[in-house]
Amino acid sequence: MKTLLLTIENKIATLSLNNPDKANAMTPDFWVEIKNVMQEISENAEVRVVILTGQGKHFSSGIDLTMFAQIQQMMVSKDEQGRVRERLRKWILGLQDAFTALEKCSKPVIAAIQGACIGGAIDMITACDMRFCTEDAIFCVKEIDLGIVADVGTLQRLPKIVSEGIAKEWAYTGRNVDAKEAKEVHLVNQFFANQTEMMTKVQQLAELIAKKSPLSIRGTKEVINYTRNHSTEDSLNYVATWNAAMLFSQDAMEAAMAKMQKREPTFLD
Repeated sequence: MKTLLLTIENKIATLSLNNPDKANAMTPDFWVEIKNVMQEISENAEVRVVILTGQGKHFSSGIDLTMFAQIQQMMVSKDEQGRVRERLRKWILGLQDAFTALEKCSKPVIAAIQGACIGGAIDMITACDMRFCTEDAIFCVKEIDLGIVADVGTLQRLPKIVSEGIAKEWAYTGRNVDAKEAKEVHLVNQFFANQTEMMTKVQQLAELIAKKSPLSIRGTKEVINYTRNHSTEDSLNYVATWNAAMLFSQDAMEAAMAKMQKREPTFLD
């Protein structure tokens, strides 16, 4: 891949944004690669957890300016304007799909954020299951300062992580948010003194998750994500149906046997 690095070790996939000379700006290649690799990881039985991070000083400065040149070229087309706008809408939906692939991944995705996390990077981390950062991390919903509306997931997911009022404040002002504030409003679970300490702790968390029943982890993510967008009544019905199919699995029997035998359980992928 041109924009990403992937390593898989001990059931943990580490996916790193790999454009450090441009603060991991999101180039046209990135959007294709992130979607494809997350779909592949989702189907890879050798992976149980994903760590998403960035090479270099910054996590990501967001969308690369070359992307705006693409939009301009699209808009100056000689085609009928209704069709031009239709093509632009389809292009935006394609960008959305790239980050929805993180959310739909059957494995937990943990974002490990250092330095700048700007614009499109907020869209990306809000599609992850958990977020951790360094003490020097800065978060910014930057689109308002570009005269545009954030359209790749921030306005849809951020209000469900922090409060709606906080999300609106950040989106309306485009101000910088530091690690302390991000933790206070639950954008991140925790922040650390430096990147080394953060990655050590995130790795330990990933290792703990990787030891659990993969079937149960996948089901838990599915049910939590479903619950976020449905009523309590619908969600209770959904989990009842899920467990009617999954409750008496080999994983459940292995967990019970391991507890009785006072050993670590061993689960199939």
